[in-house]
Amino acid sequence: MSTLASRRLVLLGLAVALCVSAAWSLTVGTIALPLQTIVAAIIDFDGSREHLIAATVRFPRLLAGLIAGSAFAVAGAIMQAVTNNPLASPGILGINAGAALAIVVALSVVDGGAAGVYVWCAFAGAAAAAIVVYAVGSAGRGGATPLKLALAGAILSAFVGSLTTAILIFDTASLDVVRVWSIGSVEGRSLATIMAIAPYGLVGLAGALLLRGQIATLSLGPEIAAQLGQNLAVWRLAAAAIVVLLAGGAVALTGPIGFVGLFVPHAARLIVGTDYRWIIPASALGGAFVVVFCDALLRAVLPDRDVPVGIAMALIGAPFFIHLARSRTARRPL
Repeated sequence: MSTLASRRLVLLGLAVALCVSAAWSLTVGTIALPLQTIVAAIIDFDGSREHLIAATVRFPRLLAGLIAGSAFAVAGAIMQAVTNNPLASPGILGINAGAALAIVVALSVVDGGAAGVYVWCAFAGAAAAAIVVYAVGSAGRGGATPLKLALAGAILSAFVGSLTTAILIFDTASLDVVRVWSIGSVEGRSLATIMAIAPYGLVGLAGALLLRGQIATLSLGPEIAAQLGQNLAVWRLAAAAIVVLLAGGAVALTGPIGFVGLFVPHAARLIVGTDYRWIIPASALGGAFVVVFCDALLRAVLPDRDVPVGIAMALIGAPFFIHLARSRTARRPL
């Protein structure tokens, strides 16, 4: 089988796995719903308790997981390509933390604001965090090395996280609103909120897919990209704008679900190769699958407790990050 055919088969397999996990996620929870009830709620909604649960709880939860999972994963893939840094992701480099802080500040200042307001705050926080991390990570000799960027992101995340906690301590009303959201959760999202935020994430995903050829060229390194005639400043700026749209919108929707943007692009690289024209669509499908499947698995194992999916992502991603950082340190000093 040719490389092209095998890559297409991988994408098809991911799409099938995503569809199966999405269907499963609609059936599990405190009240188990058979698949035929889910289908009936779509085709012939009758206002019954089961149909209301499907329409107002399960469908919005699924949509939030699909959008956020694919957005975080694609944002991480783009960041790894543009920075040539395998440790890059929205969570590791502080972008999620910056967006979260901006939303918490907005919640404290604007009581009861619309979701469309908060998403713009998330964009501003994500962009500010990206600028600060890159500036700090580029300081000193050697410029922006992968580990320097990761350290700068870890420091910023810790600092911003402390500021966020301090604000919530003095604003108990906001604390009640964001307590679960700050961990990363797809629970309790309304269709109105999703419809207000989803267009930004969909535009970011469309931009990533349309520009994946230019992103693949950037991943070859600045020297080779320049030799191929690419305007580095223009395409880096375009990539940064896409990352801010994806990460900012996802954080506004579900909170900062960590590590999806780190390990999903790595998994995609293992199964489709190093060409980002394939890594990006594989990351979109893989990220959505991981978040939806893990959320459904938590509800199946613990039906009486609504555990935020961000906890599962941390349990998976933290050991992976430690392994990746140790392997990078062993190969190349800071």
